Amino acid sequence: MEVTVLGGGSWGTTVASIVSTRNDTLIWARNPDVAEEINTEHTNNSYLPGFPLGRKLVATADLEQAVKHADLLIVGVPTSAVRATMEEVAPWVHPWIPVVSLSKGLEQKTLLRMTQVITECLPGHPVAALSGPNIAREIMAGQAAASVIATEDLSVAAAIQNVLTRGLFRVYTNHDVIGCELGGALKNVVAIASGLAQGLGVGDNTRAMVMTRGLAELSRLGVAMGGEAATFSGLAGMGDLITTCISPHSRNRHVGEELGKGRKLADILGEMNMVAEGVKTASTARELAKRHDVEMPVCDEIYKVVTGRSTADRAYKGLKLRPGHENDPG
Repeated sequence: MEVTVLGGGSWGTTVASIVSTRNDTLIWARNPDVAEEINTEHTNNSYLPGFPLGRKLVATADLEQAVKHADLLIVGVPTSAVRATMEEVAPWVHPWIPVVSLSKGLEQKTLLRMTQVITECLPGHPVAALSGPNIAREIMAGQAAASVIATEDLSVAAAIQNVLTRGLFRVYTNHDVIGCELGGALKNVVAIASGLAQGLGVGDNTRAMVMTRGLAELSRLGVAMGGEAATFSGLAGMGDLITTCISPHSRNRHVGEELGKGRKLADILGEMNMVAEGVKTASTARELAKRHDVEMPVCDEIYKVVTGRSTADRAYKGLKLRPGHENDPG
């Protein structure tokens, strides 16, 4: 099988590295220097410093070359670039081949999930989402991890599962695409809230409270949008949320922590070479909550902070003073 991974960031490179152990794998990097480094040095130090890549992994900066021979297409570009990238590759993609989305976010204007965007651009292709508690550096270091491949056609899911499962990286199948994608997207907003708590120094009890309430929020919205409640207590829900909220490698938690220390959002984002999806997802989550009449106070406070309508300190005072209910942690 010939596999193409679009996106030379940390997660795209990690997935390409996993797949390349058994399949001919080509990774597309927008930056030609990254592609050249992967080909000549077998490293990607811009995104995965210190981790050697397999010599069988090949890279290119030519998008047509990357996709025209693919039997499986894996999309790992930022959510803001998914539609434009899919529209560009559409003339070269073989009919009916499966497409896997690695991107965890929602399209700004349409509020669509990434598999929905891909389906609009590449009609007729089975589209799946890979989601779970996956820190790229830990997987590259050989530590155990698990993820979920979600698509309504479980026979397609099983085939993709076989391609992606390697060693201590395990992949499980799930038919609940809506739940898996929303869990992956919305937990980024909660991770910013967890980072705020870290930056403000309010304590682990408060962080745990916010994470628990955040999980309740994204579960309520996910079910309202057609997802299954059980999904949000699994790898693509609670598992991904915990990792993103506590890991020092989490970009969204980092943004929240720096905001909690009083830094400006523009300065924080300006020094990062990877995208913190939760910043933009906060506004789309707010719109979806209004559309489905779901109360999401944690996400709403983060929306106010990242848009400059509130401060980290005011957001946490509001959250801590909000009256709770014994049987509803959200």
